[in-house]
Amino acid sequence: MTFQLWMQGVRQRTEQALDHYLPSATHNPTRLHEAMRYACLNGGKRLRPILVHAAGAVSGAKLTALDACSVAIEMIHVYSLVHDDMPCMDDDTLRRGMPTCHVQFDEATALLVGDALQTQAFVTLADAPVSADTTRELVRTLARASGAAGMAGGQAIDLASVGHPLNEAELEQMHIMKTGALIRAAIRMGALAGESLTQTELDKLDSYGKVLGLLFQVVDDILDCTGTTEELGKTAGKDAAADKPTYVSLMGLAGAKAFADDLLAQTQHLMADAGQSGQRLKDIALEIVQRTH
Repeated sequence: MTFQLWMQGVRQRTEQALDHYLPSATHNPTRLHEAMRYACLNGGKRLRPILVHAAGAVSGAKLTALDACSVAIEMIHVYSLVHDDMPCMDDDTLRRGMPTCHVQFDEATALLVGDALQTQAFVTLADAPVSADTTRELVRTLARASGAAGMAGGQAIDLASVGHPLNEAELEQMHIMKTGALIRAAIRMGALAGESLTQTELDKLDSYGKVLGLLFQVVDDILDCTGTTEELGKTAGKDAAADKPTYVSLMGLAGAKAFADDLLAQTQHLMADAGQSGQRLKDIALEIVQRTH
């Protein structure tokens, strides 16, 4: 199976798993459930589920365990997008080429969608078909990546940094938390789900995840500068318009592209000894650099 076909298969499997784990839109409160499904089931790159499955190939995890991990982390990611787009934060009207959740429904419903998706993620993870010890580690991994020490904390730093230049170390720390934490968590969760890897193997995958998360953000900053709204499926140029610190504003476009190339080389080096089971992780890094949206 080619890499592109494999990714498409993971996306389809994740879509089906989300449909299964999300509350039915016919059950009360129907408007909230409809909005949750609208936010989750309208496409997207599904990068985090793809990473879960790629790491799961290394650890030999069961697909049903990877489904639960994929759904849980995607629900956290989607909740963050729903809240990110609200007027109190980035105030955006377009996500994945469609009206954002608060535009399609209303602000109060969008706020509740994020709240409900966050808790549904941990309900899903608690029911994963793995041992109790592994469940505890999966929950710990996702919770740490989602909270004040991870995604939420990074978003807080991002909001506080508007109009204030950051140096490279400060910008890197913000993105390690805001974007990178969930990407690292996806890889760790896929690795943990197999219940077979040594601590040394887990640590090496974690190092790869840290570099990959930073690579994703650098490419995202480049695309925000060079892509169109139609290509991105979200408002292009909004970071510059909002005077947010980015790798392009810090390094210039050429510098950011060179940094992305360096990070890509680091991911390939880290996975050089991973064998055939780690090839998907190497391919994902290449896909991130080559993406146009």
